[in-house]
Amino acid sequence: MELLLCVALAAALLYLALLQRCTGRRTAPLHREPGKAAAHYGVKDTPSIRLSGLALRVAAHLVNTVFGQFVLIPLLMRMVNMHSLRDAVIPESPTFIPVVEPEGSDDPPGQDNKETIMNDLMQLSDAVEKPGFNFRSISDFIQDYKSGRITPTQVAENVIRALEDSNGSDIPLRALVQYQPNLIMKMAEASTARYAANATLSPLDGIPVCIKEEMQVVPYHHRAGTMYLGEEQATEDATVARKLREAGAVIIGVSNMHELGLGVTGCNVNRYHGVCRNPYNPQHFPGGSSSGSGAAVAAGLCPLAIGSDGGGSVRIPASFCGMVGLKGTFGRISCYGAIPLSYSNVSLGPICTSVKDAAIAYTILSGPDPNYSYGIHQPSLNLDNVGNPDLENIKFGIDWKFFTDCDPEVLEVCQKAVYYLSGLGGKMVDVTIPELEEVQTAHFISILCEIREALTMDFNNHYHSMNLDTRISLAIGSHFTSSDFIQAGRQRSRAMKFLEDIFKEVDCLITPAIPSTAPSFKSSDCSFGCSDLHTLFSTMRYMQLANFTGIPALVVPVGYSSSGLPINLQIMSKWWDEATLFRVGLKVEQFRAETKKPQIYYNLL
Repeated sequence: MELLLCVALAAALLYLALLQRCTGRRTAPLHREPGKAAAHYGVKDTPSIRLSGLALRVAAHLVNTVFGQFVLIPLLMRMVNMHSLRDAVIPESPTFIPVVEPEGSDDPPGQDNKETIMNDLMQLSDAVEKPGFNFRSISDFIQDYKSGRITPTQVAENVIRALEDSNGSDIPLRALVQYQPNLIMKMAEASTARYAANATLSPLDGIPVCIKEEMQVVPYHHRAGTMYLGEEQATEDATVARKLREAGAVIIGVSNMHELGLGVTGCNVNRYHGVCRNPYNPQHFPGGSSSGSGAAVAAGLCPLAIGSDGGGSVRIPASFCGMVGLKGTFGRISCYGAIPLSYSNVSLGPICTSVKDAAIAYTILSGPDPNYSYGIHQPSLNLDNVGNPDLENIKFGIDWKFFTDCDPEVLEVCQKAVYYLSGLGGKMVDVTIPELEEVQTAHFISILCEIREALTMDFNNHYHSMNLDTRISLAIGSHFTSSDFIQAGRQRSRAMKFLEDIFKEVDCLITPAIPSTAPSFKSSDCSFGCSDLHTLFSTMRYMQLANFTGIPALVVPVGYSSSGLPINLQIMSKWWDEATLFRVGLKVEQFRAETKKPQIYYNLL
């Protein structure tokens, strides 16, 4: 009997090893027609699988074993429908970089007149102050500097005290993870001298600014949220840091982030960083991956911060913290000097207290950079009509099935904001954004494949120095194939063509920024971190389209939940048309009846 069993087992192994085909399987192909989309809305909720503590430690180990790669992860990917593109026959050629030629690109390139644009922006009226609390804007700082009520040097002293207090309190904010008081004072004193001589460099002269740790900022360590990168101090600024210095900004330090940008909560438990808190409620996450940038602005540590956005990483923390966040057109702001984690999805952008401030930062940071090839052929800046008193002739498209796929509180506030815009002359147009589930899948594949490839050596050599949730994300990235990546590129071509057609009918698209408010965390999250696929997919629901196709997007606060957490609205426009975002955004920020003061807040003025 035992002999027969051994023979049968040997025969089965022989069949599987030498006779059974394993390079493919018979499938029913799902044919797509060029330019013709599926009509149904198909974004589905993912299972609520939240891992923390011991469960997270076990899972992080198992998914990186043979069992994990061949059993657990394939099972998980089927549960969240990440294999949906494998059976699709997509006729379009793949697009790997979402660079779009500007309209009228045959014309000779114009010269940006940033001084004229900046003067026009400074003439815009500031956001109407509501009764009670209001955030400090760049214009508030400029006004007080020019009046002599306070100097950049005095503000810098207030910044240093606020940083020390925020990180030294019982519940540390951990917005900034590296700063040097002597450097802050040196930059501020130089700005004070320029104000005294009436020789300021730009509207950002003397303005406190922080920059996400993903970007090189001299002389700080370029760690990107890790324990193992940036052993030496940076010796060259990223382009955005250089432009901020040239504008006279006071760089107060580098901000916290989710390790390697691989998360939407901002939960980073390694010893150099610690978990960043949401100023509106320290028991909730600030959003990621630019967590520190969002928290710093909301807490009043600076009116402007710079983040990077590959899957909403500027707009998510801006939304969770009730700030304005901009992801410009892909290529508009140079990514040179930022760690190239996802070269086709990431854009850099500002987090601010107002839409006007976002437009100011955008004007200073944008422009061609010889070190960043994707933005070399961008069109000249044009922010005409941004300050129009109404939204006459502006058509905003809304896919209501997509729009309403959010929590009831979020939906109620965002719907009211949309109707408010209609009352200012804007026209609502019902649209259908095709194949959103496919876009979600393709973006997830694209960004994870690019990050996994960029971090191959890190994953091989620094695996045990990475956070547990990072190990899980990179293990999932290891699962995808070159065919998956190419299929994602084909889906990108379709999505970009669909948007091109939609923007012939409307000027912008409007959605809620995030389907829910900032999630709370458990005590074990601060020690081990957490991995939550449901929160990941849900938080990125409205974010991914802009990253994947390269269109610009702006999030603007419109209200609060019953528990006092911020709710934002998102506006998306066609490539290179940030002017429409600012024009509509300036009206959106008038909608909110009041501005609630965060639990953690410092008034630098």
